Amino acid sequence: MTSQQNSNTDAFLSSGIAGLDEVLHGGFTRDRLYLVEGSPGSGKTTLALQFLIEGASQGESVLYITLSETIIELRAVAAAHGWPLDGIHIEEVIPSENILDPDQQYSIFHPSDVETGATTRDILSVVERLQPSRVVLDSLSELQLLASNPLVYRRQVLAFKQFFASRSCTTIFLDDLTASDGDLQVRSIAHGVISLERMQTDYGGIRRRLEILKYRGVAFREGLHDYKIRQGGIVVYPRLIAAESRENLNPQQFSSGLPELDNLLGGGIEQGSSTLISGPPGTGKSTLAAQFVFSCLQQQHQAAMFVFEESASNFLNRADNVGIGLRAYLPSRQLTLKQVDPAQLTPGEFVHLVCRAADQGARVIVIDSLNGFLQAMPNEKMLATHMHELLTYLGQRGVVTLLIGVQQGMFGGNMSTNVDASYLADNVLLLRYFEAFGEVQQAISVFKKRGSQHERTIRRMSITSDGIHIGPALKQFHGVLTGVPKLVGDPDTEEKDLQSNV
Repeated sequence: MTSQQNSNTDAFLSSGIAGLDEVLHGGFTRDRLYLVEGSPGSGKTTLALQFLIEGASQGESVLYITLSETIIELRAVAAAHGWPLDGIHIEEVIPSENILDPDQQYSIFHPSDVETGATTRDILSVVERLQPSRVVLDSLSELQLLASNPLVYRRQVLAFKQFFASRSCTTIFLDDLTASDGDLQVRSIAHGVISLERMQTDYGGIRRRLEILKYRGVAFREGLHDYKIRQGGIVVYPRLIAAESRENLNPQQFSSGLPELDNLLGGGIEQGSSTLISGPPGTGKSTLAAQFVFSCLQQQHQAAMFVFEESASNFLNRADNVGIGLRAYLPSRQLTLKQVDPAQLTPGEFVHLVCRAADQGARVIVIDSLNGFLQAMPNEKMLATHMHELLTYLGQRGVVTLLIGVQQGMFGGNMSTNVDASYLADNVLLLRYFEAFGEVQQAISVFKKRGSQHERTIRRMSITSDGIHIGPALKQFHGVLTGVPKLVGDPDTEEKDLQSNV
């Protein structure tokens, strides 16, 4: 029985995947044919089942037509995700085991001439009987192999499109690309095309990306979007576009909780700005970031930290040892401390986690470190683009973002870094070791600050059990940044200042 096809391009059906609906700008337009293509293992069946489960939860009649997998196999997939398939009709249209019998094999007609007609007849029959509003056909590879030539295959797919549309069916065809010869037959016929990509990595887990190749009449979100297959289904992380959420802010200065450091910064760090804390290992970069977080928590605001290099427990222990008590703020979730494994985390998922922390109210966010973030990227040249979008998004929400950049080397001008994000950050704090009077000292200076004026001095910094101490300017030394400064003032006065408890 035919019905009137929906002509309203604003009538959408949810895919059952929130992130995918966001990428599609609403979901699937009703009564249209869609193609989901990808290599085996990319998650096509999982996506299709989520689409049908969403329809069944809305009381719709839904149908899964399988030309390859059995009902038992599909139910096993659903059980692995904890899904009941009670409201989903599953129809097997697969060859019988009788074809293995030599007496049942065709001798006059080509197998495709007989089997194509039988397969088509079974599909049409079950659709007429159940009158579903959502249909999944798995997979097109079987139909393509049955077709005697490309013309027959294209006309068959086109006929299916007209058949389902005339019965108000929103249909998804799955294509595992195993029988594809590179043509674009079905892509040209489908209303929308979703490509699922499964990527091998040199180390760590499999990475998967999704792209909308085509969607007629809808301004979908273009580009590649990371996704994961977890227990419970597919999770899509839409590509961040900061320009979509611009806001006008009146930034105020945020205090570090240390008056001397605030003076060095010209009053503090502006809300909505990003700050790169750079220096060699052990100079106190993470501790300095923890001080800003501690100040934020004491002001009754939320904060979030994403730690790559060390475990969360080690970080908390180090903070306790220098008098920065962050542990007490974890149970109330005023502080979110996330230990990140770059081998298991995709860039899209990481950006999603950071943005969600900002949306939930975090006023200070720390990424420790950029070097760890680089390891989570599939391609080095993508780092700057990802980071620019992320910092723009956080800045529009008034978040104080602190980035840790680790430099290689300890002294001198030969120190280098494989991550140069100084041009992206609004502010740059530089930490240095220097040798003076038989001791290794630490120095801090502000190299860049866009929001306000700041001191140009180089100050001594020390970290004790009482916390961070910022000392006076090292005016009697020349060449502190090289690591081996020359004394140009009174040595007795300068040594007394360096050894005093600041």
